[in-house]
Formats: sequence, C-alpha cells, structure tokens
Amino acid sequence: MFRRRLTAILWVSLIALFFQGFMFLPSRYFPAVEKPLKLSFSSYDISYDVENSKEIRVFPGGQSIGVLLHVQGIIVVGQSAVWSAEGKKCDPAMNAGLKPGDIIEKANGKPVRNIDQLRDAIAGSGAGGQAVILEVKRDQELLVFEVNPVFCRETKRYRIGLLVKDNAAGVGTLTFYDPATKTFGALGHVITDFGSSHPIELADGRIVDASIQGIRFGKRGQPGEKIGFFQDRSQITGTVQKNTAVGIFGFLFKLPKNPLYNEPLLIAKASQVHEGPAEMLTVLKGSRVEKFNIEILKVSPGSRRDGKGLVIKVCDQNLLAQSGGIVQGMSGSPIIQDNMLVGAVTHVFVNDPTRGYGVLAEWMIEELDFKEEFQQKAG
Repeated sequence: MFRRRLTAILWVSLIALFFQGFMFLPSRYFPAVEKPLKLSFSSYDISYDVENSKEIRVFPGGQSIGVLLHVQGIIVVGQSAVWSAEGKKCDPAMNAGLKPGDIIEKANGKPVRNIDQLRDAIAGSGAGGQAVILEVKRDQELLVFEVNPVFCRETKRYRIGLLVKDNAAGVGTLTFYDPATKTFGALGHVITDFGSSHPIELADGRIVDASIQGIRFGKRGQPGEKIGFFQDRSQITGTVQKNTAVGIFGFLFKLPKNPLYNEPLLIAKASQVHEGPAEMLTVLKGSRVEKFNIEILKVSPGSRRDGKGLVIKVCDQNLLAQSGGIVQGMSGSPIIQDNMLVGAVTHVFVNDPTRGYGVLAEWMIEELDFKEEFQQKAG
C-alpha cells in the first residue's frame, strides 16, 4: 500500500503565537536542480451575493484529506555545494544571486514545469560550455540570472548547486462540500510559497483520502500533529482550483459521506455567529469523523484580511486527552453552532494548544464559483 508519513512540523514565531494547521509532508530534495514552488489557479467570477441571499446549504466535512500540489515553476529550497572535477567546492547558483524561496519559471527562455526540464537545461548549457539563463520570480519581481554549471565529480553531471522542489503534499481537513455542484472547500487558510507569505501558484492540484494513524500530543510551545498516510483506494478525490486566504477550493470526482449528517446545513452569516458553545468535526483515528465540544470566545467579522474571524477554545475532555487540543492537520475542521456551519479551524496558539483561530464559513463560501443551479437553490 502506498503510504506517506505525515510528520513535518511547521515552526512558527513565538511572537506571532500561531501556526497554520496544514501539515506539509517532507519532500524529496534534488541536489542537481532547484525548483521554485508557486501554485496558480484559474480565475473565477465570484457572482454569488451572500448578504442578499436567502440561504445556502452544504454538507459539513470533517474528513482528513491529503492535498497534492504541483506548482508552476520550481522552488528553490536551499543550496547543495558542487565538488568540481578539480576537487573545488562551488556554489554557482548562490554566487550568481539566487536565494531560497525564489521560483524558477524559465531556463534558457523555455518554461520549466518540473525538475527534469530544469536538469536538462542545466546539462545542455554545461555540455556546451555556456551559462544557463534562469528567469526567476522573487517577491512578485521578475529577475534574470546567468549561472555557470559545474561538472560534479560525485554525480558525474553538470549542477548549479541548488536544492529544489516542484510539488508539495500534506494533510488537512475537508470543511464542506455540495453534491449538486460537486464543489468543496478545505483548510480555511492559504498555502504559501516556501519561506514567504505569498500564495502558491498552482499548475495543478488534487485531494485524496488520508487515514490518521496517530496523534503527536500538543503542548505549550510545541504544537502537536496528526500522523497518517494517503489511501490507495480513495473515497474522496477531487481537483484543487483556487488557493485563497480563506482556504483551498475545487471540484470533487467522488463525493464523501458524513454519517453524522444526513441533511445539509445552513451556512451562517457573520451576524448569526455568536460567542458560546459550538462543535468541531475532525478525525483522530482512521477515517472516522467525530464531534468535539468547543467554545467560541470571540467573533471578529472585520478580520477577513487575515482570515481570523473566530477565536476558539477546545473544552472537550476526550479531544484534550487524545491530542492536547488543536494540532497540525486539523486546519479546515468544520465548526458547527446552532445547527449551522459557522466556520473552520485554521490556527493554534503556540503558547496554548487548547486555543486557536477559525475562519468564518461565509467568507469561504464567497470564494466559490457557484453554478447556476446552486444560485437557484439558494433563492
């Protein structure tokens, strides 16, 4: 069975006191070439007016999902020195000015969509005794670098001394789905480029089932995490179409089932969400979605820019005993209040894993490109 352990920890500044709950899987490094990671989605017309609508109903999620993303370009994640045939240690790319977080979009004038294409461009330039011309995106600025490949005595090929990646994978939680339009929302927060706050630009992406095999307990100053693997025969499959400040969105090929809800729930408007008891749905073992008691401590409808519309506290003793509170992999876990979907878990406070942030469900719904039948159903 194809398994991938989900053990990467997302470190965050103690000053910020929170981290994004989407867990990235450790990625394979490629010493020969580098790839900048950026994810771009199709542009969608958001034509649904939530404020003036009568109602929107969707099924809450809670299922753990594996998120597999292939980025546009190649992300530079580090450096790997090249030992030349003469035994000299070289760093061609870094000496030319490339930095971790850069996204390589073109090599010798041609787009690079995977590591093999970049490797071939480097090999061709090196064999011809020429510099490889790299077009790079850095903090929304386009730069051009000339890098002289060095023949590596260890790998027996031309290299420029970078560690790169062209994909990302991790586990999060499905927030909601609509069987009529086969649309979904998940995570509740943006997936960003390596080492930056810029949204990843997707070449393509998909979601699959993730089975949780254990929980690394969270405690003060040390966020916990879910540990699991992607399922071979997935009951949930879909494509990722948008990566936004309030989550990822796309279309499902296979519809999940939520045994806790036979009917869809109303999406609460921000004005309907209030402080007090609520529930969150998430998976702690296998694929079983469970309900846990939480409390909404604060509602901030004006915090859409950073997606932190809710402050929540876990008060369910069962959840606290098994995980210590909110852990990585719970981002996107639906929050239910008054039998309405009001939001999704997004972050944990590093100094108090029983508390965290959530995004309002109304904000997530507004990111969907609703089809005509969904608009009609809403009134």
